[in-house]
Amino acid sequence: MPLAQLLTTTELHARLGQPDLVILDCRFALDDPGLGVRSYGQGHIPGAHFADLERDLSAPVRKGVTGRHPLPEVPLLIEKLKDWGIGADSTIVLYDDGPGAFAARAWWLLAWLGKRDGVFLLDGGLKAWKDAGLPLDEAIPSTQRGTFSGQPDPSLLLSAEQLQQRLNAPALTLLDARALPRFRGEVEPLDTVAGHIPGAQCAVFTDNLGSDGHFLPADQLRQRFAALLGGKPVEHLVAYCGSGVTACHNLFALSLAGYPLAPLYAGSWSEWITDATRPVATGD
Repeated sequence: MPLAQLLTTTELHARLGQPDLVILDCRFALDDPGLGVRSYGQGHIPGAHFADLERDLSAPVRKGVTGRHPLPEVPLLIEKLKDWGIGADSTIVLYDDGPGAFAARAWWLLAWLGKRDGVFLLDGGLKAWKDAGLPLDEAIPSTQRGTFSGQPDPSLLLSAEQLQQRLNAPALTLLDARALPRFRGEVEPLDTVAGHIPGAQCAVFTDNLGSDGHFLPADQLRQRFAALLGGKPVEHLVAYCGSGVTACHNLFALSLAGYPLAPLYAGSWSEWITDATRPVATGD
């Protein structure tokens, strides 16, 4: 069974109310951090809990040290997963407004902690759910506390120092999930320095989706990443983005395409630029 799995709105609707089902609403907006929780209060998929990117799925920022969304402290994350009713055998469905970037961050965190079965992204997200005319709820669900336990997998992470040591390795494939203008350094709406890590390729995460907002078929995703790999071994692929969020979308799509789960440079661009001695590139 592949690590990355999708669920359609029809399939999720049929599962509502099943005792082992946990749904997490991961809506967020980088330019309006309160949008997700406000939107959740105005209506969400019945039974869904709200998972906030900054409060639940990240640690506090340490200015000048971390990126914008550091990985959460493991004990605190595990407690939060238990609060949502998650156990080892839970079926977990994750969604956001549609593209899946924030839902994919939650998926990656669960995989990092060892939960690799029964975790789905809702294909098309809440937009697809609404388009299908399916019901919304404003109630905050009650739940029995879960029994989740997990251990982080160090093979799925790369530090800035480790990445810097690998930059000149000919086998390295470094994928940047940000939009091309940010990659080139033409604009930078979020961080203090524009550009990208030398040697990276722009692999904007939204190219994993079709015009309908759903993930491309696995064979098309495989063609996409095969072209980016250019014959290099997938074992030397590393994903990053602005703050370790949208890179998880590429990692999810890689897994959908049948590739093994590659490591994440979780600090990403916003951490990379906290050290002025690290190299920066602009243009293509």
